[in-house]
Amino acid sequence: MKKNKTDEIPEFVEKYLSTKTSGDYSIECKCEKKFDLIIVVPAIQEFENVKNLLTSLKTNKYLNKTLIVFVVNNLKSSSEEVKNDNRKLLKYLRIESAKGDINVGLIDASSPGKELPAKTGGVGLARKIGMDNSLKFFDYSSANKKIIACLDADCVVDKNYISEIIDKFNSGKLLAAYTCFEHPLPEKTENKKAIINYEIFLRYYVLGLKYARSPFAIHTIGSTILIDYESYIKVGGMNTRKAGEDFYFMEKLAKTVKIIEIDTTTVYPSTRSSWRVPFGTGQRVRRFLSHEHEEYLLYSPKSFKILKKWLSIFNSEQALSSQEYLIKAGRIDKALYEFLKLNQFSKNWDTIIRNSKSRGQIQLQKKLWFDGFKTLKLINYLRDNGYPDENMFDAVGELFDMTNVKFKIERKNPIPAIEKQIKFLEKLREIS
Repeated sequence: MKKNKTDEIPEFVEKYLSTKTSGDYSIECKCEKKFDLIIVVPAIQEFENVKNLLTSLKTNKYLNKTLIVFVVNNLKSSSEEVKNDNRKLLKYLRIESAKGDINVGLIDASSPGKELPAKTGGVGLARKIGMDNSLKFFDYSSANKKIIACLDADCVVDKNYISEIIDKFNSGKLLAAYTCFEHPLPEKTENKKAIINYEIFLRYYVLGLKYARSPFAIHTIGSTILIDYESYIKVGGMNTRKAGEDFYFMEKLAKTVKIIEIDTTTVYPSTRSSWRVPFGTGQRVRRFLSHEHEEYLLYSPKSFKILKKWLSIFNSEQALSSQEYLIKAGRIDKALYEFLKLNQFSKNWDTIIRNSKSRGQIQLQKKLWFDGFKTLKLINYLRDNGYPDENMFDAVGELFDMTNVKFKIERKNPIPAIEKQIKFLEKLREIS
C-alpha cells in the first residue's frame, strides 16, 4: 500500500530512530490517524491511578489531536504484586483504546519476554521508550507543532491542560516548556506537612536561581515536561537514568533551547510516599514521615548572593583569562574560589578559549561548562564550606527580601503552625 503524506516520517527522524537505544518496543494503538500532541506516561503498578488520570484528561479539548501513550513496565525480578497490577492495567488500556472516545496507546514493557532490562530498567528508560516511539505517530503533513508531553500515572491535570499546551506552542512557536505544578495537600496533618516542606524546598531553590539570574532557573518535574519533536531529537532524546531523569533532561535542554513556563494550566502530582525512585516526592515524603532528618532547613540565601556575583562576572560579554576569573572569584568568596579550583576551572577555561572561534561560541561554552548540575554542586559546596543550611522560614523570608517580595508573617516559633506554613507555600507558588 502506498504511504500518504501523513505516514511519511522525516529523514532526520528516521535517522534518530535508527540509532536510538530504547529497545525493541512499539506502540499498540487502535487509532489510524496521526497526532499533534502525544502524552507519554510511564506506569508501574498504577492500575487505579491511571483511571483518575484518564478521567481528568477526558475533560480536555483537542482530544482528537492527542494520543496518550502508557508505557506499562516492570523488571523480570519485579514482585508478582507489581506484575499482576500491570496485567490488569494492560487489559484496561486495551479496552479504553478500543472504545475510541479518547486516543489511548500502550507499550507493553511488562509481559514475559518484554520486561525492562535489569541494569537500565526504570522511569528514565520507560519515558525514553515512550518518547522515542511517539515520533512515529505525529502528523508530519500538518503545519502545527508536534509536541511530546510527559506525565506521571499518579497525577491529574486541569481541564485546559491539552488546549493550553497546543495553543501556546503554536502561537508562541515554543520549542520547550513546562507547566505549573501544585501538589494537592493531603488530609492527614503529617502528610500535609511533608508535602508543604518538600514543595517549599523545590520552589525556594528555583527562586534562588532566579535571583542569581541563572539560565537554569527552571523546575525539573517529570510530569511537567513539554518539548517539540525537533528539539527532542536535537538533544539526543531522553536519558535512561533510573531516577533524576527529569532533572538531567531539562538541564541538557536548557543548554540548547529556551524553556518557557506555561503558567495557565496546572499538573497535580501525587503526594504519596513511594518506593518507585530513590529520590523525588515519594522519597521525600517517606523521609519526612520517618523523622530521620531535620527537614525544616534550606540552603543559606548567602549562597545565592555568591552565585549571583559569580554569574554577573562569568556570564558577561567579557572573556577574561582563567587567572583573572579566579582572582575575581576569590574576591567574591574563598569557598567559590576553592570550588572552581577543585573543578579544574583553569584547565577547562583555557581549553574553551583555545577551541572557540567567536564570542558567540565562548558564551555558549560558558553555559555548557557552568551548567545546572555544576550550579547545584556549587550551592552544595557552599553549604558544606561556610554557609550551612538555615531554618526554612528564616531562609525563605530573607530570599523574599532579596527579591523585593512583600510578604511578612509574624511567628513566635522557628517552625510556624501549619496554617502559616501554607501561607509561605502559597506565596512561593505565586512567584516561582
